[in-house]
Amino acid sequence: MTVSRKIFVAIASFVVSLAVIFVLLTQLIIQQSFEAMAEKNRREALDAISEQVVQAYGQNGSWEGFQGIVQDGAKWRNYSDASLIVLSNDREQVYAEGPTVSRMVKNLGLKRNLYWEGQKIGRLVYYDAEIADMSKLRIGIPTSVALLLSFCAVLFVLISLLAAYWIAKRITAPLRRLIPAIDRLGRGELGVQAPVLSKDEYGKVALAFNAMSDQLRRTEETRRHLVADVAHELRTPLTIVRGKLDGLQQAGASIPPESLLPLQDELIRLSRLVDDLQLLSLAESGKLQLEKKPISMTHLVRRVMDHVEPDAAEKNIALSLEMEADGKPIAVDPNRLTQVLLNLLVNAIRYTPPLGSVKVTIRELPSPAGENTKLRITISDSGVGMTPEQLARIFDRFYRTDEARSREGGGTGLGLAITKELVLAHGGTLEAESEPGRGSVFVVELPYGQER
Repeated sequence: MTVSRKIFVAIASFVVSLAVIFVLLTQLIIQQSFEAMAEKNRREALDAISEQVVQAYGQNGSWEGFQGIVQDGAKWRNYSDASLIVLSNDREQVYAEGPTVSRMVKNLGLKRNLYWEGQKIGRLVYYDAEIADMSKLRIGIPTSVALLLSFCAVLFVLISLLAAYWIAKRITAPLRRLIPAIDRLGRGELGVQAPVLSKDEYGKVALAFNAMSDQLRRTEETRRHLVADVAHELRTPLTIVRGKLDGLQQAGASIPPESLLPLQDELIRLSRLVDDLQLLSLAESGKLQLEKKPISMTHLVRRVMDHVEPDAAEKNIALSLEMEADGKPIAVDPNRLTQVLLNLLVNAIRYTPPLGSVKVTIRELPSPAGENTKLRITISDSGVGMTPEQLARIFDRFYRTDEARSREGGGTGLGLAITKELVLAHGGTLEAESEPGRGSVFVVELPYGQER
């Protein structure tokens, strides 16, 4: 069943149920109103008769041999055609009085239950000409009203069904317009966009679909680029190794050890590329195992800075550390975090010209409650900076901001992608800010955690 049909059936069922309930309630209210009016006019008479019947029953002990009630001075006999009958609990007539036929008394008379010592003993039915007229109205008017209301209800239901059909079609129209786009996406047409014709929930669904479709397109493009980049990066060392081996084989002479060194370098580069790709894959899939333990971030940063100090000194780059933290231990994987800091510092030194500066700042970020919840590590340099286009792709695989940079001098282009995934694996964030000619700033934020 389609959505529009479900909506139509739901609205139709509600309208029909509402109409039936309205007709029945109206009939019941009118009928009870006439009954209350009739009983009010004869309440004193009914009270008197009921009391006499119950007293007579109590004196007799049962309906057997019941002889009736005292009639002297009974006011109810002053009404035209006044009659009454008494019925037992088994609906057997045990007493009747008056000129009217019992069947008419039962159909048009007022009924009242009789009780003796808390137990129901039977029913009294009272009748006179005025009560009969009111009973006829009680029966006729609700029936006429019910018929009239039924006709109006049928007309109302028909109009409501037409409105429900139009509403169902109107509500589901955006979904029907979205279905062709979904079908095209299912057939592999990534990036297809659905029309956004409103700002309600359907519009939000269309926007979400368009964003998803565009994301799938970008993901597919990234996958294709990744395959092409991996193939290119693997082809280069393999081509070099193959060329060297072919040359050595064609020479037909003994191979000196130094001739194998370039082959070893390419194999090392190839192994490093494969290791980086495996590490990146594990980190992105959330399967990277971290060996967290509490460490002093200050000591870790100093150790990494000591490692890159020779490269900075060679370019006369001022390398400094600024502490704005109390040295509280933080639970991290020291090996993985060393890799993060090393990648960021090596890049900062690489893109900073001689006589420049690289600064590392460690700061604790307090929460509104006053507790230290995050540790921020900022690495800023006075290098060449990046354009907005380069900054947007800085964490992509195999992306190099300097396209002219050689493979030997620039690595595989996986360093920053791996760095960000390692930070994310720690539950942290890695952001970058940069302007051309004004240097770059990389900000790592790590949450404080417990040893696992």
